[in-house]
Amino acid sequence: MNFKYKQVIVVRSDLKLSPGKLAVQVAHASHHALDFARISHEDWVRGWLDEGYRKIVLEASSKEAIYRIQNLALSKGIPFFVVSDFGLTELPPDTVTCVGIGPAPNEEIDKITGNLKLYK
Repeated sequence: MNFKYKQVIVVRSDLKLSPGKLAVQVAHASHHALDFARISHEDWVRGWLDEGYRKIVLEASSKEAIYRIQNLALSKGIPFFVVSDFGLTELPPDTVTCVGIGPAPNEEIDKITGNLKLYK
């Protein structure tokens, strides 16, 4: 299938999150970025939903890298959400863990995250 839309979640690789913590943080980023996309780009959301909700998880090396991605998304008008952990389990309170971007057209998200690697 030729997808036109995707959502990308960029996770900090320096935190070494457990699999469960990673899953929860990615879920938060996906859900909240989608909420913002519904407000500003309902057509993108409909297209993304029609295509089957394509999501890709990528990695960034630091909190600063997450903020750079956030600023790029903001400057391009792409919906996003930065996740800060409550600090109830593995991380100190207010630790920035990831950013969800989109859903949005592939080419727009690639301008922001096209140079990042898949999360391992």
